Amino acid sequence: MTTQAPRLIRTTRLLDDVEARIRSEFSAPPPPEAALGTEELLELAHAYQPFAVLVTHTSPLKGADVQALPESVKLVATVSVGLDHLDVPALLAHNIAVSNTPDVLTDCNADLAIMLILAASRRAAEYYTLMKAGWGRTLGMGEMLGHRVSGKRLGIVGMGRIGQAVAKRARGFDMSILYHNRRQLDPAEEAGATYFDKLEDMLPHCDILSLHMPGSPSAPPLINAQTLSLLPHGSVLVNAARGSLVDETALKAALKSGQLFAAGLDVFRNEPNPDPALLALPNLFMTPHVGSATVETRTAMGMLALDNVSAMAAGKPLPSGVSA
Repeated sequence: MTTQAPRLIRTTRLLDDVEARIRSEFSAPPPPEAALGTEELLELAHAYQPFAVLVTHTSPLKGADVQALPESVKLVATVSVGLDHLDVPALLAHNIAVSNTPDVLTDCNADLAIMLILAASRRAAEYYTLMKAGWGRTLGMGEMLGHRVSGKRLGIVGMGRIGQAVAKRARGFDMSILYHNRRQLDPAEEAGATYFDKLEDMLPHCDILSLHMPGSPSAPPLINAQTLSLLPHGSVLVNAARGSLVDETALKAALKSGQLFAAGLDVFRNEPNPDPALLALPNLFMTPHVGSATVETRTAMGMLALDNVSAMAAGKPLPSGVSA
């Protein structure tokens, strides 16, 4: 148990209230001017010998990187929910605790998913492009029509915190909720949603499909040519989870053929440099991986990461520790 202010480093500048708390409660060097990569993180860690390291996806710690951390490091606190940039088993094997920031970004991620659903269905990207070009002519009655969201059938893949929050919002549009999950929820959590044990059984019933599950770059994409073909012709796909869940070659083909009316993406397989051919499609509405990008949520994420550092230093259970 530490008696002095816990020593920590962070790989990026955090929001003002979080930085103020760091100055008040912790011993830390100034925040970096730009986000640190893994090599820079390790250099700083050896120079400063911190008790805790706050990271984001810009500085993955895997394999030999974990072994390269100094012995002073007792906690790696990621300012994110996702853990795909961390080798959690290796960290735990080195007696380094791991924490993340669940729950605090649920609402904002769900809000963004609804925005993607609305924007893709109502052709927001095409309308915005037209307006930026000056508009200039009246649209015909049958021109550039989108699809109504109200009353549609929404399929949710991954009915965890965020999936349930999306379902709650979608009910405000009188949408029917279908879901595929590792387990069926209890009736209170389902709130009238229909469970499908097999994804393939759910897809033919989805006017809109929204993904809310973890992804792994090493796993085959969940959404591929075969699964896309099972969706009703002219459906909408939304992904605010992980880019690795979608085969982007199959996605491009589905958007071009009309199998998908449109898609809304916040995540891509190659971030921050997505496939230009995908980005060029007019029926794709896209955002740059900003599901948690609000002042309120990013502040709460940073504060929760610091709560974990304080708890670890005091010998208390971590508020959001990660187990093997």
